[in-house]
Amino acid sequence: MTSHRLIRTATAALCAAVLAGCASGPAYQRPVVDMPAAFSELPGWTLARPDPAGPKGDWWRDFRDPLLDELEPQVAVSNQNVRAAYANYQKATAAIQAARAALFPTLGINASASRQNASTGGVSTGPTTSKSAAAAVSWSPDLWGQVRDSVQQSRALAQVSAATLANATLSAQIALATAVVELRVADENARLLQRAVDSYRESLRVVTDQNTAGTIPPSNLYAARALLETTQANLVAVGVARAQYAHAIAVLVGKTPEELQIAPAATMPELPGVPLGLPSTLLQRRPDIAAAERQMAADNAAIGVAHAAFFPSLTLSATSGFAGALGASNLIWSLGASLAGTIFDGGARSAQLAEARAQYEASVAGYRGVVLGALQDVENDLAALRILEQQHQALDAAVQDATQSALIAFNEYQAGTVDYTTLATTQATQIGNQQLQLNVRLQQLLNTVTLIGDLGGGFEAGQLDAPPAPR
Repeated sequence: MTSHRLIRTATAALCAAVLAGCASGPAYQRPVVDMPAAFSELPGWTLARPDPAGPKGDWWRDFRDPLLDELEPQVAVSNQNVRAAYANYQKATAAIQAARAALFPTLGINASASRQNASTGGVSTGPTTSKSAAAAVSWSPDLWGQVRDSVQQSRALAQVSAATLANATLSAQIALATAVVELRVADENARLLQRAVDSYRESLRVVTDQNTAGTIPPSNLYAARALLETTQANLVAVGVARAQYAHAIAVLVGKTPEELQIAPAATMPELPGVPLGLPSTLLQRRPDIAAAERQMAADNAAIGVAHAAFFPSLTLSATSGFAGALGASNLIWSLGASLAGTIFDGGARSAQLAEARAQYEASVAGYRGVVLGALQDVENDLAALRILEQQHQALDAAVQDATQSALIAFNEYQAGTVDYTTLATTQATQIGNQQLQLNVRLQQLLNTVTLIGDLGGGFEAGQLDAPPAPR
């Protein structure tokens, strides 16, 4: 066997071994996070368990509000934050194609033509035409897995962008549901205050008649007027908050406040029961957790990219073409290979590798922090809902008693058996209890919306490779 053949055989064996798979990045494994078997806030709640029928997709329909049903689907289409997140996702997917392109050879072509006239001793030799054309191919084999790690990193970053898109969509949906709930409760508060105004107006009529008859001190008349006027002012103030909620709703669906007019509804949204899952399902149902996990995968691949920089790069090239004067072209070709590597860089590559490893450790800590924060969020929501339910039940009885007390006091005042102070106190207690009960219902609705968001809404981790596109 000749020496050239030995060299070729050895080179082929080396390339085969290298190309068989020497990606330099460490194998990625998602860090284990200890997850409890159930949420601790279980009193008053059913045992947490996976529930395929839980809030997914159109979760807002459980509130039975036509405005939510109409506007929530528009969030993914028209909300500007969501559209920006989708553009970032498209940018990330383009980066995958750019990184993958380095796995393939590059082909180029170069062609030229010229015409010239020369003379010898003042005698022209005639014009000549020269032309050349050549095609060149170059390829840098991914011997050390740097390109493959770059592709893996870009793919993971695209999935981070997809999870960020899902998180932006869910956040906008939760914000819209919150604004709609607050607007509906403002309408209910307006109805409550209007009933109080009607009641105080009737009381003022009775007080006015008694004042005309001279059976009560004049101070009662002024007190009754003040109570009515104060309640009327509070009713007007509700309109300010309602307008702000309506404007926020319009912006969340990509409209100007003038474009969206929302009429008062006769009822408030219903308070849905929210099925729960095992805490471990949060790993699949929270887009921010999915984003943190995919960031870990990207940072893990970056370690491989940094590690591959320690090895030399090989470039193979070939050129074929022709060059010469018209009618006398010559075939030209070349084959070549080059090997390039860094011998000394002052520790730059070692520092870059250490930086990549530290970044991965930081992303691991960040991932675990997001998971723990998610568990805390859900536990807080469950605790709030449990306590608010107890408070709402207690207020039911208080409202009924205050309403009955105000009715009796009004009748007794007409009969002259109690003074106006007693009547005014019972009426103020009634409206105060009713508003407190309404505020508790508002908090129940808002905490339910927040809980749905903290459980991930309708998100599933399997959506990362194909998120829906805004239309």
